[in-house]
Amino acid sequence: LIPSWESLATLSVQNYLYLYGLNAVAIFAFFGVFELRFYIQRAQGTRFKYNAKFPADHPSDVFWFQSQNIDNFIRTVFVTVPLWTVVEFVMLWAYANSWAIWLPWGTHWAWLSFLILIAPAVHEVYFFFLHRLIHTPLLYKWVHSVHHNSINPSPWSSLSMHPGEGFPYMAEAWLHLLIPSNHLCAYFTLHSVGFGAINGHLGFEKFEIGGSAALDSHAYVHYLHHKYFEVNYGGDGLVPLDMLFGTWHDGSKEADERMKERFREKRERMRRRARVSHPEPGALGKGARVATFSSDSDGGESSESDAR
Repeated sequence: LIPSWESLATLSVQNYLYLYGLNAVAIFAFFGVFELRFYIQRAQGTRFKYNAKFPADHPSDVFWFQSQNIDNFIRTVFVTVPLWTVVEFVMLWAYANSWAIWLPWGTHWAWLSFLILIAPAVHEVYFFFLHRLIHTPLLYKWVHSVHHNSINPSPWSSLSMHPGEGFPYMAEAWLHLLIPSNHLCAYFTLHSVGFGAINGHLGFEKFEIGGSAALDSHAYVHYLHHKYFEVNYGGDGLVPLDMLFGTWHDGSKEADERMKERFREKRERMRRRARVSHPEPGALGKGARVATFSSDSDGGESSESDAR
């Protein structure tokens, strides 16, 4: 479906718009099926839903037009998908001009197959550290908070991102330009991170598919990240980085206690730093003048009830 390699060797606006159209239609169809069936038609009501509320029933000023669904749809189709297309467009342009090492499948099938097999693990590592980065205070405030406005995510929340998040998220596919690879391997990564983003934002544990049969969504881990903010930065599928860094939460009471203890320790560290930065007036000696303040901040503990 992509344009000819000859035309891709130049940065054509026509080619970009064509690729954007393909991506937008594909995402609209894929995400839209889940949104229509389970959030508009509400085919199974709140059965297996993590949060019994539906975003459409709860307008909020944090969203454009006070609607999470409209806000998330616009950000997905008109912000992140265009950036996705930029990544794809530049990737194809680099291959078309032989500025990346393009290996043929016929002679390098073993290496290229290996790249596809390890792609999910590479994504987990890439996403974990990108995710931790955009949770630093400054980047969270100006960039990642856009995505976290959707505390109760739905399919359109998947790619609802600030450009400063959406671009590096999709640019994972450019890793293939740095190593001997093939455009099909790069496409595998690109489409996995694009279409695969829906997995953590479905909002349901299971989808009923007829009779007593139900399909597991495996969305709970990332749902907990949207709920508590400071857990499950990766997902601990193939590479247990959250376990290694102490941010894993599986929904159990034990994990909840570990999280609360971590939050308590964080609050205490912040209080100690505040005391060092703003000591009591008497601690500076007679006649010293200091600014004093009061704060009722709890040090950053997040919950579903206070996050908005």
